[in-house]
Amino acid sequence: MQVLNRPPSGSPALVLNADYRPLSYYPLSLWPWQETIKAVCLGRVDVVSTYDTVIHSPSLEILLPSVVSLKSYVAQDRAPAFTRFNLFLRDGFSCQYCGRGEDLTFDHLLPRSRGGRTTWENILTACASCNLAKGGKTPAEAAMRPRRQPCRPTMYQLQERGRRFPPNHLHESWLDYLYWDIELEP
Repeated sequence: MQVLNRPPSGSPALVLNADYRPLSYYPLSLWPWQETIKAVCLGRVDVVSTYDTVIHSPSLEILLPSVVSLKSYVAQDRAPAFTRFNLFLRDGFSCQYCGRGEDLTFDHLLPRSRGGRTTWENILTACASCNLAKGGKTPAEAAMRPRRQPCRPTMYQLQERGRRFPPNHLHESWLDYLYWDIELEP
Protein backbone atom coordinates (compact mmCIF):
# COMPACT_ATOMS: atom_id res chain seq x y z
CA MET A 1 0.00 0.00 0.00
CA GLN A 2 1.26 3.44 -0.90
CA VAL A 3 0.75 6.51 1.29
CA LEU A 4 0.52 9.65 -0.83
CA ASN A 5 1.40 13.19 0.17
CA ARG A 6 -0.27 14.57 -3.00
CA PRO A 7 -4.02 14.27 -3.53
CA PRO A 8 -4.94 10.92 -5.07
CA SER A 9 -6.39 10.90 -8.57
CA GLY A 10 -9.63 12.87 -8.58
CA SER A 11 -8.93 14.38 -5.12
CA PRO A 12 -11.58 12.40 -3.21
CA ALA A 13 -12.41 13.15 0.42
CA LEU A 14 -12.54 10.50 3.13
CA VAL A 15 -16.03 10.61 4.66
CA LEU A 16 -16.30 10.00 8.39
CA ASN A 17 -19.44 9.49 10.42
CA ALA A 18 -20.21 12.04 13.14
CA ASP A 19 -18.16 9.87 15.55
CA TYR A 20 -15.08 10.29 13.29
CA ARG A 21 -15.06 6.68 12.10
CA PRO A 22 -15.23 5.90 8.36
CA LEU A 23 -18.71 5.14 7.06
CA SER A 24 -17.23 2.14 5.28
CA TYR A 25 -13.84 0.45 5.03
CA TYR A 26 -14.46 -1.68 1.99
CA PRO A 27 -15.15 0.03 -0.18
CA LEU A 28 -13.56 2.96 1.58
CA SER A 29 -16.06 5.78 2.06
CA LEU A 30 -14.81 8.41 -0.39
CA TRP A 31 -16.67 11.23 -2.12
CA PRO A 32 -15.53 12.98 -5.29
CA TRP A 33 -14.33 16.52 -4.66
CA GLN A 34 -17.41 18.03 -6.34
CA GLU A 35 -19.81 16.19 -4.02
CA THR A 36 -17.66 17.13 -1.03
CA ILE A 37 -17.70 20.85 -1.90
CA LYS A 38 -21.48 20.71 -2.34
CA ALA A 39 -21.88 19.07 1.10
CA VAL A 40 -19.60 21.71 2.67
CA CYS A 41 -21.58 24.58 1.09
CA LEU A 42 -24.89 23.03 2.21
CA GLY A 43 -23.56 22.68 5.78
CA ARG A 44 -23.94 18.88 5.89
CA VAL A 45 -20.32 18.15 6.82
CA ASP A 46 -17.45 19.62 8.79
CA VAL A 47 -14.05 19.86 7.12
CA VAL A 48 -11.51 17.95 9.20
CA SER A 49 -8.48 18.16 6.91
CA THR A 50 -7.61 19.70 3.54
CA TYR A 51 -5.28 19.14 0.62
CA ASP A 52 -2.94 21.96 -0.44
CA THR A 53 -5.07 22.39 -3.57
CA VAL A 54 -7.19 25.53 -3.83
CA ILE A 55 -10.31 25.68 -5.98
CA HIS A 56 -11.78 28.95 -7.20
CA SER A 57 -15.15 30.30 -8.21
CA PRO A 58 -15.88 33.92 -9.15
CA SER A 59 -16.65 34.74 -5.52
CA LEU A 60 -15.03 31.97 -3.48
CA GLU A 61 -11.64 30.42 -2.87
CA ILE A 62 -11.47 27.23 -0.80
CA LEU A 63 -8.91 24.57 0.08
CA LEU A 64 -10.05 21.21 -1.21
CA PRO A 65 -11.19 19.00 1.72
CA SER A 66 -9.36 15.68 2.15
CA VAL A 67 -11.33 14.50 5.21
CA VAL A 68 -14.88 15.48 6.17
CA SER A 69 -17.19 14.32 8.95
CA LEU A 70 -20.95 14.17 8.76
CA LYS A 71 -22.79 16.54 11.10
CA SER A 72 -25.52 13.94 11.71
CA TYR A 73 -24.66 10.44 12.88
CA VAL A 74 -25.63 7.60 10.51
CA ALA A 75 -26.50 4.44 12.46
CA GLN A 76 -24.41 1.45 11.42
CA ASP A 77 -26.57 -1.19 13.10
CA ARG A 78 -28.93 -1.78 10.21
CA ALA A 79 -28.96 -5.19 8.55
CA PRO A 80 -26.62 -5.35 5.55
CA ALA A 81 -28.18 -5.70 2.12
CA PHE A 82 -27.83 -9.07 0.46
CA THR A 83 -25.59 -8.18 -2.48
CA ARG A 84 -22.91 -10.04 -4.41
CA PHE A 85 -20.27 -7.67 -3.02
CA ASN A 86 -21.40 -8.12 0.61
CA LEU A 87 -21.54 -11.91 0.18
CA PHE A 88 -17.99 -11.98 -1.23
CA LEU A 89 -16.85 -9.67 1.57
CA ARG A 90 -18.47 -11.92 4.20
CA ASP A 91 -16.60 -14.91 2.72
CA GLY A 92 -13.27 -13.09 2.38
CA PHE A 93 -13.34 -13.05 -1.44
CA SER A 94 -12.48 -16.75 -1.54
CA CYS A 95 -14.16 -19.99 -2.50
CA GLN A 96 -15.61 -21.65 0.58
CA TYR A 97 -14.73 -25.08 -0.82
CA CYS A 98 -11.16 -24.76 -2.14
CA GLY A 99 -10.03 -21.31 -0.95
CA ARG A 100 -9.22 -19.83 -4.38
CA GLY A 101 -10.13 -16.22 -5.15
CA GLU A 102 -10.67 -16.37 -8.93
CA ASP A 103 -13.94 -16.72 -10.91
CA LEU A 104 -16.15 -16.33 -7.83
CA THR A 105 -19.86 -17.16 -8.02
CA PHE A 106 -22.80 -17.84 -5.69
CA ASP A 107 -23.49 -21.38 -4.59
CA HIS A 108 -26.79 -22.47 -3.02
CA LEU A 109 -26.10 -25.10 -0.33
CA LEU A 110 -29.59 -26.50 -0.86
CA PRO A 111 -29.89 -26.15 -4.65
CA ARG A 112 -32.65 -23.95 -6.04
CA SER A 113 -33.91 -26.97 -8.00
CA ARG A 114 -34.71 -28.53 -4.62
CA GLY A 115 -36.39 -25.48 -3.13
CA GLY A 116 -33.26 -23.74 -1.80
CA ARG A 117 -33.74 -20.02 -1.34
CA THR A 118 -31.39 -17.14 -2.03
CA THR A 119 -30.66 -16.13 1.57
CA TRP A 120 -27.57 -15.37 3.62
CA GLU A 121 -27.93 -18.76 5.32
CA ASN A 122 -28.15 -20.79 2.07
CA ILE A 123 -25.59 -19.02 -0.14
CA LEU A 124 -21.84 -19.04 -0.02
CA THR A 125 -19.02 -17.96 -2.30
CA ALA A 126 -17.67 -20.66 -4.64
CA CYS A 127 -15.27 -20.56 -7.55
CA ALA A 128 -16.77 -21.51 -10.90
CA SER A 129 -15.06 -24.92 -10.99
CA CYS A 130 -16.23 -25.92 -7.49
CA ASN A 131 -19.74 -24.65 -8.23
CA LEU A 132 -19.81 -26.68 -11.44
CA ALA A 133 -18.45 -29.79 -9.66
CA LYS A 134 -21.11 -29.52 -6.95
CA GLY A 135 -23.88 -28.94 -9.49
CA GLY A 136 -27.40 -29.63 -8.22
CA LYS A 137 -26.24 -31.66 -5.22
CA THR A 138 -25.96 -30.76 -1.57
CA PRO A 139 -22.40 -30.43 -0.24
CA ALA A 140 -22.73 -33.83 1.48
CA GLU A 141 -23.90 -35.53 -1.71
CA ALA A 142 -21.03 -33.96 -3.67
CA ALA A 143 -18.53 -34.84 -0.89
CA MET A 144 -17.56 -31.14 -0.73
CA ARG A 145 -17.34 -29.61 2.69
CA PRO A 146 -17.64 -25.80 3.06
CA ARG A 147 -14.91 -24.18 5.13
CA ARG A 148 -17.62 -22.55 7.26
CA GLN A 149 -21.38 -22.46 7.40
CA PRO A 150 -22.97 -19.38 5.86
CA CYS A 151 -24.80 -16.96 8.15
CA ARG A 152 -26.30 -13.47 8.05
CA PRO A 153 -23.49 -11.00 8.91
CA THR A 154 -23.99 -7.81 10.86
CA MET A 155 -22.80 -4.45 9.50
CA TYR A 156 -20.12 -4.53 12.19
CA GLN A 157 -18.83 -7.90 10.93
CA LEU A 158 -18.70 -6.66 7.33
CA GLN A 159 -16.83 -3.53 8.44
CA GLU A 160 -14.32 -5.68 10.35
CA ARG A 161 -13.82 -7.91 7.30
CA GLY A 162 -13.41 -4.85 5.11
CA ARG A 163 -10.44 -3.77 7.22
CA ARG A 164 -8.57 -6.81 5.89
CA PHE A 165 -8.54 -5.31 2.40
CA PRO A 166 -6.78 -1.92 2.48
CA PRO A 167 -6.83 0.09 -0.73
CA ASN A 168 -3.76 0.43 -2.93
CA HIS A 169 -3.23 4.04 -1.95
CA LEU A 170 -4.17 6.35 0.91
CA HIS A 171 -3.58 10.03 1.47
CA GLU A 172 -1.50 10.84 4.53
CA SER A 173 -4.30 13.05 5.93
CA TRP A 174 -6.56 9.97 6.13
CA LEU A 175 -4.22 7.85 8.29
CA ASP A 176 -5.44 9.09 11.69
CA TYR A 177 -8.95 7.80 10.89
CA LEU A 178 -8.15 4.40 9.37
CA TYR A 179 -7.11 1.28 11.20
CA TRP A 180 -4.86 -0.86 9.04
CA ASP A 181 -1.28 -1.93 9.62
CA ILE A 182 0.33 0.52 7.22
CA GLU A 183 3.96 0.62 6.13
CA LEU A 184 4.94 4.07 4.95
CA GLU A 185 6.78 4.00 1.65
CA PRO A 186 9.57 6.51 0.98
